[in-house]
Amino acid sequence: MSALTLRQRLSAIETGALSASASIAEFAERVDAADGDIRAFVRRAPAETLEAARHAAGPLAGIPLGIKDIYDTADMATEHGSPIYAGHRPRADATLVAIAREKGAFIAGKTATTEFAYLTPAKTRNPRDLAHTPGGSSSGSAAAVASGMVAGAFGSQTAGSIIRPAAFCGVAGYKPSFRLLPTVGMKSFAWSLDTAGLFAPTVSDVALLAALLTGRALDVEPVEARDLRIGIYRSGADDALSPEMAEAVSRAGRLMERAGASLIDVAETETLAAARLAQPLIQSYEGAQSLAHERLIEGARLSESLRQALAEGAALSPERYDEARRAARQGRKAATALFEEVDALIAPSALGAAPASLATTGDPAMNRLWTVTGNPCVNVPGFQDEDGLPLGITLVTRFGRDRAALSIADLLERLQRPD
Repeated sequence: MSALTLRQRLSAIETGALSASASIAEFAERVDAADGDIRAFVRRAPAETLEAARHAAGPLAGIPLGIKDIYDTADMATEHGSPIYAGHRPRADATLVAIAREKGAFIAGKTATTEFAYLTPAKTRNPRDLAHTPGGSSSGSAAAVASGMVAGAFGSQTAGSIIRPAAFCGVAGYKPSFRLLPTVGMKSFAWSLDTAGLFAPTVSDVALLAALLTGRALDVEPVEARDLRIGIYRSGADDALSPEMAEAVSRAGRLMERAGASLIDVAETETLAAARLAQPLIQSYEGAQSLAHERLIEGARLSESLRQALAEGAALSPERYDEARRAARQGRKAATALFEEVDALIAPSALGAAPASLATTGDPAMNRLWTVTGNPCVNVPGFQDEDGLPLGITLVTRFGRDRAALSIADLLERLQRPD
């Protein structure tokens, strides 16, 4: 049974070729068939939610969405990937979940997250190869979309938790400009970094999902490559790239250049490098405060790696934190200046393909800068290594130019997949 993209599914529902009820029933069949191996879901919607969704109206009626298990849901437990919150039942939906229900979407279930959206892996496996990590922390959301179990999913990013799993699982991931999507009702780790975002099969799909959820003009629009100045971003962390990842970036540049775009090499400045290096300090300090109750009262129930990370964050001085914040602020200004010379940047979404291990979620080194600067990013799927594992390319634009990011990313995806 071939999965429909979100756009195809909406079109089929609109024309009457597929009913909303049948679309929802198809989800259940897909999860029953696939999730025993993939383990993308930690719980599924109760019967009353499923029944209400069958009769829902709105632009997303009949569309099953997976919700990362750090978003509150009134009809299902929200456990944050931690035994501390086992069975925890919020009284209200997170704002973004409530908006999705209002638009008619079927909140199909809660997807697996790493512990408090940090690094300790969930049980999810990569649908492209079950021996490989799906990435994290939005592990279940990326895997559920990649396996066709849902048409879209919610994730979040504090370092690289949308773009990296999207890259590893071979789907589109959209990290919007900071605060474009509401985070009310989403468990916070680092309040100046946490960003709500989305997954869907293709860039066109994730843009449409964002547009329908927000009412903003975010759906892709036609862009001409010949009108574009594309920067190839050269980071100080690039030495760690796999050769195949480096070649994928070069290939993405060549595709855009052949289509008529101008290519410009963009070297990371000292200011941008300092912002990139400041990101983990900000995350660590704010994490120790956001999870103060868990750290101080429930510390014995945290994983060793998270317990140690929170202790290190608590040991950071306010002065060191403020210094990191200044570096981040200067980095945001420097990131804005980049787009005086280019319309968009191409960068790696990860160091390489998904590691062949379920004991790691991979390294977010390639994502830290764009999270701390708040720029919109889109993972462009379709690139692969010699073993057929996905390699992701990140498309970055100026803060607030989200539609441009999605539209140019869509162009790159179509150049990679000309059919």
